[in-house]
Amino acid sequence: MSPSKQMNAPAGPTRRQLYPENEPFAFGWLSTGGPHEVYYEECGHRAGRPCLILHGGPGGAINPTMRRFFDPTKWRMALFDQRGCGRSRPNASLEDNTTWALIEDIEKLRERLGVTKWTVFGGSWGSTLALAYAAKHPERVEALILRGVFLLSKKELHWFYQEGASMLFPDAWERFLAPIPEAEHDDLLNAYHKRLTDPDRAVQAEAASAWSRWEGDTISIRGPEARPQKFNEQDFATAFARIECHYFKNGGFFPEDGWLLNQVDVFRKIPAWIVQGRFDVVTPMDAAWRLKKAWPEARLDVVWDAGHASTEPGVIDALVRATDAALKL
Repeated sequence: MSPSKQMNAPAGPTRRQLYPENEPFAFGWLSTGGPHEVYYEECGHRAGRPCLILHGGPGGAINPTMRRFFDPTKWRMALFDQRGCGRSRPNASLEDNTTWALIEDIEKLRERLGVTKWTVFGGSWGSTLALAYAAKHPERVEALILRGVFLLSKKELHWFYQEGASMLFPDAWERFLAPIPEAEHDDLLNAYHKRLTDPDRAVQAEAASAWSRWEGDTISIRGPEARPQKFNEQDFATAFARIECHYFKNGGFFPEDGWLLNQVDVFRKIPAWIVQGRFDVVTPMDAAWRLKKAWPEARLDVVWDAGHASTEPGVIDALVRATDAALKL
């Protein structure tokens, strides 16, 4: 078996496009039994094949484009804003906000919606959470569709927040360093965590803006002009940066570095599609490659003319093809 399918940027008309825009047919807030209320919505066909769509970040929030990777006449889509972000309440809260708490939320949402088993779709941090959920509840996962695989290892965090991506984007990196005194440059994750949890909201805001812009500037091979507008909005930036840094400082709350790869045997029999941009700087291909090597049963599609963004044309094509293929299971 070939370790991956290399996608060589076919002409535009041959590539699949996003499905039409569609609106939720139901929405609400899910009580977690603690300080958080989680916003969720359902889209597509009420009697369609169930799927769960997980956003990135953590702290990134759902958006209407995420619904458009699925045929709305055939899928029953469930989406939710994870704790502390989007329309979930309270905003930017780090209290009782861990990977395991999010997995509990997913199970409560599944029960609320009366779903026995569903396809789980996630990109970037969404792929992390999808894999963690599959490791804990493999019997509830019909298929996995993953993009921009992020195993949340020390190696990946060092690449993006200490040294690595900095050499490809030195101009953007200077802006990322700006809020941090030079004496603290040897441990930027902790330096940012200190400021993002500072009681002074102005200190938080300055750090959050720089943190969020760094990701926005590196997300697409199309350059900074492709940076999503949300990265420029202070409320989004604050929740995004605080929650991301909280999770990353704590190693995703996993019991050990590399925990997700060590769980492959638990979810090995679940059909899976992995879509990876060859020039993804935020979550480099190394993680997807290591996952594929440990899990040869999964299909890996490498999109040669793509970075990290889910809206790169080749990534859209591969993801839409994957969701269509999952309908045939």
